[in-house]
Amino acid sequence: MTGCGGGSSSTQAITVTVSPSTATVASGKTIQFTASVSGSIAGVSWSVNGNVGGSSATGTIDTFGNYTAPTVTSNTTSTVTATSKADSSKSGSAAVSITAPVNVSVAITPATATVGASQVTQFMATVTGSTTGVTWSVNGTAGGSSTVGTIDASGNYAAPAVTTNATATVTATSNADSTKSASAAVTIIAPGIVASTANVQVANYTITLPTGATVAIQFGPDTNYGLTTWQQPAPAGGGAVSILVAGMKLSSAYHMRAVLALADGSTFDDVDHTFTTGTLPAGTLVPNLTVTTTPGAIPQSGIELLDFVTATAGQSSGAVVTDLGGNILWTYNGGPSQPNPIKLLPNGHFMLSFSGQPDGNNSELQEIDLAGTVIWQLTGAQLNQELAAATCAGCDITVVGVHHDFAVLPNGHLIVIAAEDIPETGLTNEPSPITVTGDVLIELDENHKPVWLWSEFDHLDLNRHPVAFPDWTHTNSVVYSPDDHDLIVSMRDQSWVIKIDYNDGQGTGNIVWRLGYQGDFTLVGGTDPQDWFYTQHDANVISPNSSGVFQLLLFDDGDARVLDTSGTICGTTTPCVSRVPIFQLDETAKTATIEWVDDLAPAFSFFGGSSRLLQNSNVEYDACGLTVPGTSTLNNMSTIMEVTKTTPVQPVWQMQVTGQYAYRGFRIPSFYPGVQW
Repeated sequence: MTGCGGGSSSTQAITVTVSPSTATVASGKTIQFTASVSGSIAGVSWSVNGNVGGSSATGTIDTFGNYTAPTVTSNTTSTVTATSKADSSKSGSAAVSITAPVNVSVAITPATATVGASQVTQFMATVTGSTTGVTWSVNGTAGGSSTVGTIDASGNYAAPAVTTNATATVTATSNADSTKSASAAVTIIAPGIVASTANVQVANYTITLPTGATVAIQFGPDTNYGLTTWQQPAPAGGGAVSILVAGMKLSSAYHMRAVLALADGSTFDDVDHTFTTGTLPAGTLVPNLTVTTTPGAIPQSGIELLDFVTATAGQSSGAVVTDLGGNILWTYNGGPSQPNPIKLLPNGHFMLSFSGQPDGNNSELQEIDLAGTVIWQLTGAQLNQELAAATCAGCDITVVGVHHDFAVLPNGHLIVIAAEDIPETGLTNEPSPITVTGDVLIELDENHKPVWLWSEFDHLDLNRHPVAFPDWTHTNSVVYSPDDHDLIVSMRDQSWVIKIDYNDGQGTGNIVWRLGYQGDFTLVGGTDPQDWFYTQHDANVISPNSSGVFQLLLFDDGDARVLDTSGTICGTTTPCVSRVPIFQLDETAKTATIEWVDDLAPAFSFFGGSSRLLQNSNVEYDACGLTVPGTSTLNNMSTIMEVTKTTPVQPVWQMQVTGQYAYRGFRIPSFYPGVQW
C-alpha cells in the first residue's frame, strides 16, 4: 500500500542589491535609490548609516528609497542600506558622496561696450566655483537674435544692422547655478552719414553720440587720414552731432571717419566713408597762385586765408583758403561786394565784412558756416535802422556802411568800423562846405544791436589830413587790448595808430596816445620822420601783453612818406617803398623803438597789406597793391611772404598772386579753432 505526503523541501537564498551603488548628491538635494531583492517578496527597509529612515545629520530616506541629503557646509559621505524584511541578515548598500554648496559667481568683461552696427566685439566670462561654463544670451534670448544682436558660445557678439543708435544687454549665466549671471551693457552706434553741401569742397558728417561723448572727424586721401577737425560734444542726453569737414582739394576722393571719445575714456571709430569733392561752379575765376619754399626752410604749418580785391574786369573778388602748396581748399563768393577782411570765429564760423568804394558802400556783415550758409547778416541799411532805434550815446547818426575790419570781443560782442559823411565848413584851404568822410566805431551786442559808439569827428583835428582828403581817416583795423580793455585803431589817411580809452564801453572815449609821424611818441632806433610808418594797414599786437611795454607789428605801405624835416614826400624824386616794422612801445616813456624791420625796397605796396607774427616766430606779410618797381603804376600783383625775424631777414615761403590783389593774406592753424594742421 502506497502512502501520501512525505518527501523533502528547500529555502532559496535571499540577496539584496542597491542601485545606484554609488551616488553624488548636492547638499539638501534628493536622489532615488532602488533595491532589488531575490529570494523574497517581503521587501526591504531603508536606513542611513545604520539608522532606519536616516537622520538630519546623515540624510533621510523614505520607504520608497528617496534619499534627501543633509544640509552640509563641507563635503561628507553616507551609506544608504536596504535590508531584507524576510531576513535581516541580508542587505545591500550604496555609498553616497554629499557635496557642500559651491559659491558660484560670474563676471563679464568688458562691463560696457560700444560697437558699430553689424560689427563684432568679444565678451569674456569668468566663473568661480564651477567649471561647467556659461550660457550666453542677449536681452534674455539665448544666443540673441537678428534684432538685438547674436552671440556665440565663445562670447563673440555681432551687433544688428541698425540705422539709429540702439542698446542691448549681453548676459552670461552659470551652467552650474542658473541663478548666477553677469551682464554687460552694449551701445550700438549707427553708421555716420556723409552728405554734400552747397560748397563742393565741404562735407557734412552726421553721427549720433551717446551721453557724454565727443566726436572729431579724421579725413585724408587714404585710410591713414592725416587731418582732423575739432571735437564737438554730444547734446545733453546724447544725440546727433554734425560737423562740416573742410580742407579738401577740388575734384579729389577722400576717406573720412568719426572718432568718438566716450564718457568712460574709451574711443570708438566709425566705419570708413568716402567723399569726392567737386569742381568750382562754371564761370568761377580761380586766382593765379605760384608758391615757392626756400630750399631747407620749414614754413609755419597751417593754411592760407586770403580775401581778394578785383584788379581787372572779369576777375572775381572773394574769400579763398589754400594749403601751403597753393591748392585751393575753400572758396566763398556770396557777398554783395569785396570782403575785407575774413576772420575765423571761436565758434568755427567765418565772419566777413563786405564793402565797396567809397568805404562803406554796398556793405554787409556776414557770419557764415564752412558750407557757406549765412547764419546772420547786417547790411548798411539795416545797421542804420538799428542805430535809429538804439539808445546809446551818439548812436543817432546815419552811416554809409561798415568797412575794412572788425574786432571780436571776449564777451562775443563786435566792434565794427563804419564810414560817416558829414558836411563841414570853415576848414583851412578847403571848400566850404565840404563833405568829409570819417569813421565811427560801433559796438554790436550778441543780438547785433548797437550799444556803444565812438566818432573820430569828436576827437581828431579835421585840419590834419596828410593824404586823400576829404577821405579823412580811412580807418582800416581795430584791435581789442585785453590788458586795459581799450581799442587800438589804425587810420591809413592819418598815418596814425591810436589807442582809445574804451574800457569795455565804460571809458571816456579819449585818445590815450597817437603813434606815428607828429604823434605822441619819440622814435628810437630809426630816423624821424622817414622811419615812421605811412598809410599803414593791419596794426596788431604781437606780445603777450597789450599795455605798458609791448610790441606792435604793422604793414607800412609807405604812401606819402615824409623823407625829411622840410616835409619832402616820396614819389617825386625818391620812390616810395614799403616796409614791415615791429615797434616796441613804452606807454609811460612814450618811446617807440624799432625792434625789427623788413625793408621791402624797391617794392612798393600802394594799398592794402597785412602782417602777422607766426607761431614759429617768423613774420608773414602780404604786400597787396604792388606797383612796377620805382613807380606808382599798379602791376596787378600781390606777394605774400614768410620771413625769419632775424637780421638779415631770410625768406622762407612765398605766394605770388597775379591778376588779383590779396587785400589780406595770412596763415591760420586750420579751419577749426584750437586745431593745428
